[in-house]
Amino acid sequence: MTKLEAIIREMIVAEGPMRLDRYMALALGHPRHGYYTTRDPFGAAGDFVTAPEVSQVFGELIGVWCASAWVALGQPAPFNLIELGPGRGTLMADFLRAARVMPGFREAARVSLVEMSPTLRALQKQLLGEVHWYDSLDEVPQGASILVANEFFDAIPIRQFQNNGGTWFERVVGLGDTGLQLGLAEAPDLMGQGPHGEDGDIIEWSPQRDAIATAIGARLAAHPGVALVIDYGHLKTAPGDTLQAVRAHKPVPVTAAPGDCDLTSHVDFEALGKALRAGGAATAPVITQREFLLAMGFEARFAALAAKADGAARQILDRAKSRLADREQMGNLFKVLAAHTQGLATPYPFGQS
Repeated sequence: MTKLEAIIREMIVAEGPMRLDRYMALALGHPRHGYYTTRDPFGAAGDFVTAPEVSQVFGELIGVWCASAWVALGQPAPFNLIELGPGRGTLMADFLRAARVMPGFREAARVSLVEMSPTLRALQKQLLGEVHWYDSLDEVPQGASILVANEFFDAIPIRQFQNNGGTWFERVVGLGDTGLQLGLAEAPDLMGQGPHGEDGDIIEWSPQRDAIATAIGARLAAHPGVALVIDYGHLKTAPGDTLQAVRAHKPVPVTAAPGDCDLTSHVDFEALGKALRAGGAATAPVITQREFLLAMGFEARFAALAAKADGAARQILDRAKSRLADREQMGNLFKVLAAHTQGLATPYPFGQS
C-alpha cells in the first residue's frame, strides 16, 4: 500500500466514497505523495513518453509556428510565452531554439511555465535556466500571449457518470464490500436523471478542464494572443470510458497504487472548444497531429536530419517519424486545436481548404 493510498482510505472511512475527480487530483497532485510532485515520469525510465521526448522535430515545428504567430500578432515586445504542464522543459527548449530564425522573438519572449511540481521545476531550470514559474495560469501577468499546452489537458481530473437501467449514477472510489481495497463504485448522481443514453453508457465531464479553457479564452479576449492545444482525444462529445492508468509503460487498474501511477483520460475537443469560445476566444476547426506536422514541414525536416545521419541513426529517425505522424500511431489519435483573439486571422495551417 502506498502512503497516499493509506491517506485516501482514511478519508473514505471518515467521509464516504470519494468523487473520481477528487481522487485523481490527490493521486496526481498531492503535495507530498502525488504522482507529479514526487518524480520525473517521462522517458524510457519513467512511465510514458511524450512527443517532445520522441524527437526534437516536434518541438522545432511548434517553435516555427510560435514565431509565425508572433509576427501575425504584430511582434509585441514583451509578450508572455506560456506553456502549461511543461514536463522536463524539453518542448520549450526545442521550440526556443527553432524560433531563433525569427529575429527579436527570443528577446521579446517572457517565458512563463505553469508547473506545480517542484521536481519538474528543478529539471526545467537545469535545461532552460532562469525563467518564470507559476502554479496556475491566473498568476501569469496579463498581456499579449502565445500559449502552448501539449499533453496537459489529458491529466486534468474528470468526473464519470454511468447509465444503469435508465438511471445515471456517478462513479466514485470506495473501499468495496470487504473494506480492504480501493475500487470503483456507484453513487446517486446529484444532477438528476441526466441525459438520454443506453444502459451501460459512461459519460465523462471535466469541470476543471472547462474552467482552464475558459480562462485561456478570457485571456485571449482581453489581450492579443493565440493558443495551441495538442492532446489525444476525440473530436465530438460521445459516451465512453477513457480513464486509464499507466505504470512503467503498462496499463494498470485506475485505483492501483495511487501516487505511483499516471492517470489520464481522452480530451473532449468539442467541449474544450466550447469552453474557449465561452471565455471569448475564436477557435479554428480541429485537425490531427499528422495534418499539423505535415503542413509545418515535418517530412522536409526529417529528410534534412537523415541526410546527415548514419544507418543506425536513420533507423532511429524513421521510428520517431512513424510514431509522431503515422495514422496508426500518434498521428491520428492526437488532435491539435488553435484558439486566437477575435478579429485576428486564423493561424496557419488551421482553416486551410
